Amino acid sequence: MTWLSKRREPFGFMLRLAMLGSVLIFVFVLLAYMLRRHGDSDWDNVTLPRIFWLSTAVILLSSVSLHSAKTAFRKEHFLNYRIMLGLTLALGITFVVLQIIGWNEMLHRGISMQQSPAGAFIYMISGLHVLHILGGLFFLARSFWEALRNHKYLDAYVYSVNPPNQLKLNLMTLYWHFVDILWILLFAFMVYNHRR
Repeated sequence: MTWLSKRREPFGFMLRLAMLGSVLIFVFVLLAYMLRRHGDSDWDNVTLPRIFWLSTAVILLSSVSLHSAKTAFRKEHFLNYRIMLGLTLALGITFVVLQIIGWNEMLHRGISMQQSPAGAFIYMISGLHVLHILGGLFFLARSFWEALRNHKYLDAYVYSVNPPNQLKLNLMTLYWHFVDILWILLFAFMVYNHRR
């Protein structure tokens, strides 16, 4: 029971609590999905937009690029750090755009939140996830701006050895990997439940 009394870094602890809260929100949404699906005789099995497959590949690549950025940061390869962080930011934005295109595709097929319970759950699940991504993009954009501002080696080095800046990168990486894994699980759930 010593893990209960162990002193923890407060920002990391708060982030983990927030992540746990997010998991609980999605668990309740998925439970509501299952209850509605099995209790509704008029359930229409909506096919997922194909572009969601591409967005899943994009979000996986963003995790790889952020891991590369973190490794470059630790090894003091600051140019690589800036490039990989910028790539992660671009991939994150691309993911959001692809999700919006997917929603548009569903609307063009006549699948709206009012007329299709299955479609409403797809919008809700992917929309909630996009909100989580937008939170991560905010911190990615701030970090990218700081990386560009500290473009000289000495400035970048001083920035990199500062413990609060190291913590910021660690927490941002943890959160981004969390939303990536969360999307993979949500997407797998939707693929399984919306297969024809």
